[in-house]
Amino acid sequence: MTKITVAKGDGIGPEIMDATLEIILAAGAKIEIETIDIGEKVYLSGNTSGIARESWDIIRRNKIFLKAPITTPQGGGYKSLNVTTRKFLGLYANVRPCLSLHPFVDTKHPKMDIVIIRENEEDLYAGIEHQQTDEVVQCLKLISRPGCEKIVRYAFEYAKHNGRKKVTCFTKDNIMKQTDGLFHKVFDEIALEYPEIENEHWIIDIGAAKMADTPEAFDVIVVPNLYGDVLSDIAAQIAGSVGLAGSSNIGEECAMFEAIHGSAPRRAGQNVANPSGLLQGAILMLQHIGQMEVAEKVQNAWLKTIEDGIHTYDIYQEGTSTQKVGTKEFAQAVIANLGQKPKQLQAVEYAEGAQMYLPKYVRKAPAKKEIVGVDLFVHWSGNQADDLAAQVSQLNHAGLELSMITNRGIKVWPEGFPETFCTDHWRCRFKGLGSSAQIPALLEKAISQGIDVIKTENLYEFDGKAAYSLGQGQ
Repeated sequence: MTKITVAKGDGIGPEIMDATLEIILAAGAKIEIETIDIGEKVYLSGNTSGIARESWDIIRRNKIFLKAPITTPQGGGYKSLNVTTRKFLGLYANVRPCLSLHPFVDTKHPKMDIVIIRENEEDLYAGIEHQQTDEVVQCLKLISRPGCEKIVRYAFEYAKHNGRKKVTCFTKDNIMKQTDGLFHKVFDEIALEYPEIENEHWIIDIGAAKMADTPEAFDVIVVPNLYGDVLSDIAAQIAGSVGLAGSSNIGEECAMFEAIHGSAPRRAGQNVANPSGLLQGAILMLQHIGQMEVAEKVQNAWLKTIEDGIHTYDIYQEGTSTQKVGTKEFAQAVIANLGQKPKQLQAVEYAEGAQMYLPKYVRKAPAKKEIVGVDLFVHWSGNQADDLAAQVSQLNHAGLELSMITNRGIKVWPEGFPETFCTDHWRCRFKGLGSSAQIPALLEKAISQGIDVIKTENLYEFDGKAAYSLGQGQ
């Protein structure tokens, strides 16, 4: 018996959760349920995080969390509970299977069967943003080696344990050479440990286009956080419906399982919602806790129900569907099919297997780190880079010299183009720095001359290799 935490959520959440639990319990799931309140009601009680402290304690104690969709109230000040949960609990791997159910669910891609494994904790979802000038705001993209190693290894282990043949990495490292470059580098390193599994890398834009056109070309896709968020919703939709997709969020200690769709408050209380997405999340949960036989029984019964044409309104289509049913009736149809298998759709077999090999991250020996310069980011409302260079060059001292000015990453001095549009946010790069101790003096000099320095970034070499971006056009 496994004790799990259940949150029924908002909107259609309670209806689809009741249907999901009814199905898996009828199938023989050995679970004990502890229910908590999260979401809109908690938000509106004055808790801006949408979850009480005692609920966190329950989730952390039980380790397994089955969550229905929630509603975040409109307006500022309310934190995303989904993002918070993933980060607080270290749920680094978001797993989203996307399977075509052709011809019973309408899709242009009848052969589609892919799994998207999305890094869940970092990238732009670190949520570190600042307004720095009147015209420019920034969002920091954080990619770590531990984060890359954990998610990439999870992708290969998932492929190995689920009979998948290929893992594809999507990044944009032709532009973001440091951040996405690290993700790609780690992918190549870990791929060497799995010679039996094919590996490949695509630039995200053309890779996404290929997936939308020919998804059968892919098997398991591993991606950084933001790309994975966008890509997995696209994949679910082109497979047939976002409403049919579930996901798991896996960490070293805890795991959360959910549908990928929202709470659909306009459909709440009408007994029309499709519980399939949350049911798919629950099936992933059953696999995670080792109840493979029950997971297999539920999935095959669900496939049989879809194949029988017993459909909720969102996937119902004349000529294919045989019966339009509500949430409760759909659940009863799945229960009636327990123990049966589909005839046209591919039945599943979930074998008992060894645990996935997911070692804790081991920190590497530190590289030789040397500071070689500093970027001063300056708020300046002028238009001519030459004028700014003349002013900022007065900060040169003790071998430290202005070498370049960029605006939104484009080099505008020296040898800039007059056609380049510039905002009031300028990066002034100083090279020849021998020690970080020179930076305070540089800043003091800037302040004395009325130069508005809004931030600094040190320029380092690691083992003699430049570890910072050049200006575009340099």
